[in-house]
Amino acid sequence: MSLAKRIIPCLDVKNGETVKGTNFVNLRSAGDPVELGKRYSDEGADELCYLDITASHEGRKTFTDMVTRVAYEINIPFTVGGGINAIEDVDRMLGAGADKVSVNSAALRRPEFIDEIANKFGSQVCVCAIDARMDEDGWHCYVNGGRIRVERTLLDWAKEVADRGAGEILFTSMNHDGVKQGFANEALAMLADELPIPIIASGGAGCREHFRDVFTLGHADAALAASVFHFGEIPVPDLKQYLRNENINVRI
Repeated sequence: MSLAKRIIPCLDVKNGETVKGTNFVNLRSAGDPVELGKRYSDEGADELCYLDITASHEGRKTFTDMVTRVAYEINIPFTVGGGINAIEDVDRMLGAGADKVSVNSAALRRPEFIDEIANKFGSQVCVCAIDARMDEDGWHCYVNGGRIRVERTLLDWAKEVADRGAGEILFTSMNHDGVKQGFANEALAMLADELPIPIIASGGAGCREHFRDVFTLGHADAALAASVFHFGEIPVPDLKQYLRNENINVRI
């Protein structure tokens, strides 16, 4: 039996509330991040991911007090990202109760940051988030919440991330984000087949079948989604039962 596939609700946090957009813009409120997290924990989600979506852009730090409140309320692992630029930020997030940190813009600007996190805290703490878009000249990485393109291709950067000691890659397809037409399964399968570390798929979940496909066609180790969970379109327990019925190994 293969390792169980993970279902990870993602909570994008802005000014203390959960928000959700389409293609990284047009944000609308989805509720209190601590209450939502507790609900997902109770419903059987495997992990949670909290992203302070404007922290890098505005130069702010992720709200430590929210992390502390989440850690108090839930009993599953959770990852925190957004504005994590230095070892001190990682230390603070872990001290507040987070299990892992997600780095994106800071790692692309200074790749050694990945080595530093892995060396000090262990690879399991470092999730490297990659926001990439399929442009006319292929898959390219973006920083600052998808605002700025950098001259690194998706596969090239993902390989370096793994070599430097990241424990997992959280790949978000900007083309698929929020449009609910399915995950970027071709790109995901390429990453999963080329890399020795787990791949978390993000961007595109719209129905239960999309989760089935991301595990079978995309070879992903975990699937992350937001609005389909936040707005009650796909309850986590129903999704897991459906996946189990499709012969996909999930924890129930």
